[in-house]
Amino acid sequence: MQAYDAVVIGAGHNGLAAAVHLAARGWSVAVVEGRSEPGGAVKTRELTLPGFRHDFAAMNLSMFAGSPFFAAYRDELVAHGLGLVPATHCFASVFRDGTYLGVSTDLEETAGAIAAFSPDDAEAWRRLLAEFGSDAPHVFGLLGSPMPSMAAARVVWKAWREKGSGWLYDTARMLLASPRDFLDARFRSDKVKALMSAWGLHLDFAPDVAGGALFPYLESMANQAFGMMIGHGGADTIVKAMTGLLKARGGEVLLGTPVERVEVSDGAAAGVRLADGRVIGARRAVISNAHPKLLFGTLLDADPARDTFDSKIGKFRAGPGTMMIHLAMDGLPDWKAGEALKKFAYVHVAPDLAMMSRVYSEAMAGLLPAEPALVVGQPTALDRSRAPEGRHVLWVQVRVLPVEIRGDASGTIAGTDWDEVKDAYADRALDILETHAPGTKAKILGRAVFSPVDLERENPNLIGGDNLSGSHHLDQNFLFRPVAGYSRYKTPVKSLYLCGASTWPGAGTGAGSGFMLARMLAGK
Repeated sequence: MQAYDAVVIGAGHNGLAAAVHLAARGWSVAVVEGRSEPGGAVKTRELTLPGFRHDFAAMNLSMFAGSPFFAAYRDELVAHGLGLVPATHCFASVFRDGTYLGVSTDLEETAGAIAAFSPDDAEAWRRLLAEFGSDAPHVFGLLGSPMPSMAAARVVWKAWREKGSGWLYDTARMLLASPRDFLDARFRSDKVKALMSAWGLHLDFAPDVAGGALFPYLESMANQAFGMMIGHGGADTIVKAMTGLLKARGGEVLLGTPVERVEVSDGAAAGVRLADGRVIGARRAVISNAHPKLLFGTLLDADPARDTFDSKIGKFRAGPGTMMIHLAMDGLPDWKAGEALKKFAYVHVAPDLAMMSRVYSEAMAGLLPAEPALVVGQPTALDRSRAPEGRHVLWVQVRVLPVEIRGDASGTIAGTDWDEVKDAYADRALDILETHAPGTKAKILGRAVFSPVDLERENPNLIGGDNLSGSHHLDQNFLFRPVAGYSRYKTPVKSLYLCGASTWPGAGTGAGSGFMLARMLAGK
């Protein structure tokens, strides 16, 4: 039987980050991936026509570029081909009256655009950015620490020493606040509020959901301060670089080898059994980058001593579903709000808080939303290598959607099976895009549509098309992710550990859980 110090289940970026760091600390490591290619939700493929490279799910690599993992391995990753493309025009929102508001790294440009709607809000934006400058080390320090841990406690202690009790109270209020409450307290313009609140829908936070203020705040201010990053040639640049680095460090990546079961001996994880019958031993750790429901519902034999824990994992809620629409284009959309929108990496089509609240309520009720929120990615505005000369790709994420369809909020789509209705619903999304960018549909050369069910078929971790690997509402975040008492990556099975978006600090491309777990296992 072949054996390693650590066996990692799943070649998503968190699993790869854990493997790279352990290998760098002298551990022998094998990453076992059921699919024929690594990356999980971070993949780039020719999904429509030859020469058009589409990011399957994740496109924004800003969290990776700002991560402690990248800081630790930057030079080696670049040496293995990692390429990042900065976006100085980061994100924008379009509104019903034909106007738009965008955020670029030029503060004067952003503040000037805001001032056209509200001079007071332009000054409020400047104040919030100034606060972010001093808050960011503490906030990101907390997000980059295991939860709970002495490292997290030291971050809080340092923040208290530098900024006082008032700042801690204000930060705690912000962590608990809804997007609407946070934004109402700081801005007057509904357009500024919609611009920022759209980020909440990237997770599962409608405007009035408690705990949803943090992500809009961090994304808005981080984009203003640092810009956005996408991958040169595709988001898979980080996966190619990480697998290359892992192999250079002596690690192995076994593709097309699904794990059938985690082997347990004397109450401890001892390795994995593959679908082809092979057993790979793990002398020190089995690390699962699979969704906890898959690990404890499929890959582990039942154990009465684990009943309470397994029951809690079984109740771990998914976030809303997502649809991905990938378009090969003859040109970028001609945005009605202005030609300048062609420069932005993201354009949100979520024009007001009322619409965001409505789409969330409809989806949670099992209805196909009448007016879904769209995140329109324009990667070829920044990286021309992703499409043939003069052509483009569009990355359209449709949020927020039900997993099980009970009906259609607009009453025009009769089916309740995603395989039957996905093309009709994609047409609805593109009709909405057409109202803001007339002529877009005429520029489409090819399209590929992935419903929430399709996303799960492509990646079993995306249960019900949930690209978050679990809701980020307060009862499933921080100390409670994935369940209370197990937020530090351990499980009730000795030597078996979790990482990935279902664990702290949650979804995104920051590789936080994989890197933090590996540092804990390696002792540094």
